[in-house]
Amino acid sequence: QGQPVESGGGLVQAGGSLRLSCSAPGRTFSRYAMGWFRQAPGKEREFVAAINWSGGSTAYGDSVKGRFTISRDNAKNTMNLQMTTMKPEDTADYYCATRYYGAIGYRVEDYAYWGQGTQVTVSS
Repeated sequence: QGQPVESGGGLVQAGGSLRLSCSAPGRTFSRYAMGWFRQAPGKEREFVAAINWSGGSTAYGDSVKGRFTISRDNAKNTMNLQMTTMKPEDTADYYCATRYYGAIGYRVEDYAYWGQGTQVTVSS
């Protein structure tokens, strides 16, 4: 697998929407679960969402349930995070990560490869 690369971060007003994408090169992309984490200044890295190898199973952190949607396109080796009804507390650096396993992971240590992160700022 190659290192994931995030894109799509930026500035958005509260109540608005933003879409993050993650590109993960490698012929075995479709075998592995992927996830999104975020880290705000002075805080620990937090689980946001994850998706299993096929896209048939997803999971979300409590703070984003009902507002964020994770999806993947194995034909294009990409994963997306659609964020809606955004809040100022969603402000953070967002990281894409891949696992060595097909099942979803919820912890930072469950993931092997990490992107460099993309900044998301939600203004009030």
